[in-house]
Amino acid sequence: MGRFDKLEVSSEQPDDQMSSKRGESRLQIGWLEQAIEERRCGHYENGLRLYSRALEDDKSLVTGWLGQVQMLIFLDELVEAELWSRKALELFPGNGDLMAGRAQALGRNGDLTEALVLSDGSLKQSGQSAYRWQVRGELMAATRQDTDRHCFDKAMQADPDWLVPLEIAAAYIHLNLPGRAVERVRRSVELAPERYFAWFVQGRVERELGLSTAAKSFRRCIDLCPGHVEAAQCLRELEQNGRSLTQIWRRIFGSR
Repeated sequence: MGRFDKLEVSSEQPDDQMSSKRGESRLQIGWLEQAIEERRCGHYENGLRLYSRALEDDKSLVTGWLGQVQMLIFLDELVEAELWSRKALELFPGNGDLMAGRAQALGRNGDLTEALVLSDGSLKQSGQSAYRWQVRGELMAATRQDTDRHCFDKAMQADPDWLVPLEIAAAYIHLNLPGRAVERVRRSVELAPERYFAWFVQGRVERELGLSTAAKSFRRCIDLCPGHVEAAQCLRELEQNGRSLTQIWRRIFGSR
């Protein structure tokens, strides 16, 4: 089972744990808040560990299970993500978001037929969430249907948080559709210009499209987060490629 083989899935808790429920609740909130912040920074490994810590204290936290599954998906650990979404659904049958998580894991792992069935089921469950529509939009884009934009618009209507369009853009990058990601990632930057992760993802999209603005986005990311290794590496590569093109240009036309 890999990284979570020590995690029990029983919903029962010993009496001594129940007696200290109030103290644990404070700790659990802390773990979840930290996990969410790590996710907002693109630190998915850290987020995964923190969601797992929350579940070690209280396995009834649906948000902990869902966050754990989502981090595994973002880390491309799709087999484990699908495994833990199934385990979570054993504890919370019919939970729409967990069904969407399993659908996303299956879809990214190539089983689009089963993923679409699960996505259908997730949207039929009570309640609404941006995540269910995000997964639906990703599956529509993956199957080259033209309703992905509608689904992603529904997701953004359900939750105005800047992270929603950012993760939509990331889904388009995953599907090798960077042109469709531009509108979403730029909306994310507009909503949260102080968040370096939004600038980093925008830089990635612009780099994929060969846009000259990519360097500016990476520089802004570094301004907000000095020492951002990935942004610095991307910027160096862009600058090196730019110098190489200039050298080629000069060799061809310099003597004319």
